[in-house]
Amino acid sequence: MKKLIILILVVMTMCLGVQATCQAQEPATQPQEPAVQPQEPAVQTQEPAMQTQEPAREVQQDAQLEVSVAAICRDVLDREPDGYGTSFPVSVGKLYCFTKVTGAQSPTQITHVWFFDGNERARVDLAVKSSSWRTYSSKIIQPHEIGKWRVDVEDFAGNVLKRLEFEVAPQQVTIPNEPKEN
Repeated sequence: MKKLIILILVVMTMCLGVQATCQAQEPATQPQEPAVQPQEPAVQTQEPAMQTQEPAREVQQDAQLEVSVAAICRDVLDREPDGYGTSFPVSVGKLYCFTKVTGAQSPTQITHVWFFDGNERARVDLAVKSSSWRTYSSKIIQPHEIGKWRVDVEDFAGNVLKRLEFEVAPQQVTIPNEPKEN
């Protein structure tokens, strides 16, 4: 019964438009990383609601914590961002903020803070459990949320490590070429 309640809570959280996940340590061989946007911002082995069931650990700030890769993308496949960019059509439905964090000396956390037109829309805490860790959050984009967006990646103390700016544009209508008369 307890597992059913947790499952329902997870589904309800996803329906609200915010999902957080982080994933296990990356393999020794890494695929080529995407281009990193100079100013901006992951699959977890546990469901977000399950994080509260782990024993409490002291989360420490690391002076050398760094976001080495950050991207806004359409999906995360094989622990890599897929379809990354800085402009997306409103029909995208859902976007992900992918980050690769390096330099953690002990378990810590980062936070993805999603902003739309300067107003905070979501705040997602993500665990960082090793010195090289990939993680991501996602946000459902509603049809009326056209405009400027950003995600700030913050460390445990609230310092902005990376800022990713992007836009959600109206759906482009393509008018087919009419046949020419001879």
